[in-house]
Amino acid sequence: MVTAKPETAELEAWREELRAVLHSQVFVRAPRLADLLSHLCEKRFAGETSQIKEYSIGVDVFHRGPEFDQETDSIVRVEANRLRKRLAEYYAGEGATHRLRIVIPLGQYVPDFATAEAPVPDQPPSTPPAQEPLPMPARTARLWPIRTAAALILLLLIATAVLLIQHRQQQPIATAANPEPPAFSEPLVGLPAGDEVRILAGSPRSYVDHAGKLWTADRNFTGGTAVKTDIRQIARTQDSSFYRTSRDGDFLYDIPLRPGVYELHLHFTESVYGPENSGIGGEGSRLIDVRANGKPLLSAFDIYADAGGGRIADDRVFPNLAPADDGQLHLRFSGENGKGAILSAIEILPGMGKQVRPVRLLARQTPYYSNDSHWWSPDNYFQGGQLATYADSVSGTDDPELYDSERWGNFSYAIPVAPGKYTIVLYFAARRRAPDQELPAAGEPTDRVFDVDCNGKAILENFNLSREAQRSDVVIRKATGLLPNAQGKLLLSFVPVRGYASLTGIEVLPE
Repeated sequence: MVTAKPETAELEAWREELRAVLHSQVFVRAPRLADLLSHLCEKRFAGETSQIKEYSIGVDVFHRGPEFDQETDSIVRVEANRLRKRLAEYYAGEGATHRLRIVIPLGQYVPDFATAEAPVPDQPPSTPPAQEPLPMPARTARLWPIRTAAALILLLLIATAVLLIQHRQQQPIATAANPEPPAFSEPLVGLPAGDEVRILAGSPRSYVDHAGKLWTADRNFTGGTAVKTDIRQIARTQDSSFYRTSRDGDFLYDIPLRPGVYELHLHFTESVYGPENSGIGGEGSRLIDVRANGKPLLSAFDIYADAGGGRIADDRVFPNLAPADDGQLHLRFSGENGKGAILSAIEILPGMGKQVRPVRLLARQTPYYSNDSHWWSPDNYFQGGQLATYADSVSGTDDPELYDSERWGNFSYAIPVAPGKYTIVLYFAARRRAPDQELPAAGEPTDRVFDVDCNGKAILENFNLSREAQRSDVVIRKATGLLPNAQGKLLLSFVPVRGYASLTGIEVLPE
């Protein structure tokens, strides 16, 4: 396929974006990826996309020679995946405000230049439209053929998974050492494909979070009042400013959606009642009812009790929702006992039926694409502990960048899920240097012994990370048959026994 050369004005905009990316800190320290990106873009600028093939890239960029065998040498695929991860990191950081973005679609090497949604002006809109149709992002339109093919692959994966599930015996809660990555029928790469809606309740402007996701200003609502708080710190999130606005009172959201199944996330925090706020009230001070298309989602919902206190981010997730016959998802929020409801944000993602989407998060401040083409969220849902980043690579993995950072100390994660059974995979890396400490004598690994519990039940007891990492720096443990608590959370506690607890990443997969 030969792609037409862009027009002069469009070409200059593309070149300007490429120059900005190449001169960023993310790519200055990765010259080989910068060379790959420059090569691919120059071919795109010249309309020579038919020459962007795995073989030619291996020869022209990585100097593999005419005998290059792409079947046995995966250099191009590996480096292209690393390039996708670097681009994601750039647009989550330095390039977060760019309207034009360079995209390398999964399974392809031809770069695309997609237009991101324009930020909402800082001034509050006079009257938000009650039922404004949601525009389909340009990137979604351009990737539609790819996603159609991905959907067919997904159907085949789902059919295979169903057959496997039918033959699998029910397992009690158990742990496994360094398991194979669990198979799961899902899109091959991270951010969900399809319609995505993210609304920051009560906010007059848009917001880009640590994961690089754009949340639009408040829209599609009727009733209630936009409220802003000056609270500086919210627990269990890296995005405290995300929770400084809310919609309060009795109100309704009418959100246009394409036909399909969706996963809904409702984000709350109690910023009024409780000793850490006004000093008045706490549990029972605010009770909320939430209905979706007339059916109850939450009844007498107490944010303070659900989150375990005030000023704590609380996420409730609801799979398997669909728009009503009029093509809209109608969400009604009302308070009890004369106290209004409160809402921080709404997130709607393409669903996976009755199961929630897998959760993958790393103890780091930016998102990450792993070598198996999965998208990992930056650190979220945590409380306690500290982040640490390391320059030295670990052994025992083909993706050492995934283990570049950790959360250490005495900490916990409250991961929101729907009712059901779950598998949790925990990723650790043994380090020979503890944060802010000198290298131990004789180069011995730092001593870290700790317990890991899920909703009060032991997953790991007296887990000695140094001892478990004799053959490899990387240690992986899997626990199955885990159930959420009454608040819809998998509450993971990492409690030191000797030294500090440590964690690199968490995977949560529905069974």
